[in-house]
Amino acid sequence: MSRTSLLLAACIFWVALPAFTMAESEPDRVQIAKNILVDEGEKAGDLVCIACSIRVRGVTSGDAVAIAGSITIEPNAAIGGDTVVVAGHIQLDANARVGGDAVAMAGRVRRDPTATVGGEVTSRAGAGWILLIFVIPLMMLGVFIAFIIWLIQRSRRPAVTGYPPPNTPVG
Repeated sequence: MSRTSLLLAACIFWVALPAFTMAESEPDRVQIAKNILVDEGEKAGDLVCIACSIRVRGVTSGDAVAIAGSITIEPNAAIGGDTVVVAGHIQLDANARVGGDAVAMAGRVRRDPTATVGGEVTSRAGAGWILLIFVIPLMMLGVFIAFIIWLIQRSRRPAVTGYPPPNTPVG
């Protein structure tokens, strides 16, 4: 084999290697305002849902995150990683499994006695958490923008002094 052929084969290998390592048999799913369903016999990776809900009837190998939505793990279904909900609920039906933590901020974790969670179960219910998570950072951003506008307007105003400008006739 010539040196050029060997170099070309090595280049093709190094270019194709990331594609092979990143190829997954369990694809991740990300949705905005459209619910995610992992059906029986179906496998998925990480699940992220914003302003929608996640329903798992099959198996996911990764984490499940829902913001302003809920996560339902039906009987005999499983999530391999963590399950996190902000402004929603987690429902664990009979024999449902979560490999990591189950966390609900501004919501509740409802759990059948036969459901298992590999990590911790944390639930922080109440509207106060929505205020803490969303409203206060937005207010801080508004104050920062108002401060920038105030600085720009202040720099545009001419300086006011008690004396007339030089070479100005008086009276």
